[in-house]
Amino acid sequence: MSIPVAVADLGETLARFGAGFLLTTDPTVLPARVKVVSVRPVLDDDLLLLGSPGRGSLANAAANETVTLLFPPLQAGDFSLIVDGTAEVSGDGLRVRPTGAVLHRPAGGGPA
Repeated sequence: MSIPVAVADLGETLARFGAGFLLTTDPTVLPARVKVVSVRPVLDDDLLLLGSPGRGSLANAAANETVTLLFPPLQAGDFSLIVDGTAEVSGDGLRVRPTGAVLHRPAGGGPA
């Protein structure tokens, strides 16, 4: 089950979550590999600012600006927040412009 989150409402929604995960990919490696690092973005106007996500993430974002941020639920049964965006390297950090966001709760009751 997914509930769309308007980009304008992202700040209020983010306040309900803790640290998240930045997912980037390196388009020069096949098969593609996803790099995942823990981040605590700060919302500044309509941008998510990520300080020092690491050299690998910066290189991936420079080569492929499409990124995803995943914020897991703080309690079992709650929603996760998934934010898609485009990233721009800024010094040793990233500036991510959100392009879409959803609150997501898995369907069903567990593993099949």
